[in-house]
Amino acid sequence: MFLSDIFVFQEISRHVRELLGFEEPVFSRSIALPYRDNMGLFLERKSRTGQKADALTFSQFVQEAGLEPYSTFPPVQQTQMGRN
Repeated sequence: MFLSDIFVFQEISRHVRELLGFEEPVFSRSIALPYRDNMGLFLERKSRTGQKADALTFSQFVQEAGLEPYSTFPPVQQTQMGRN
């Protein structure tokens, strides 16, 4: 793998995080900041390979990690058709 390949992977990862609305994992993150997003934590766990990671579901992860179940996405606002 070349250095340019690593840069491309980093750029792809950054764009995916932006599209999904996840913050970049920072190891020096202050504990004073709000908790990280459940979905982001789940995807970090799923990024590993193996049967255990493949079999892990989001609800199972939330339960095993002792996290509060909540929606990671804001509710979709329904538009009223035909109204100005």
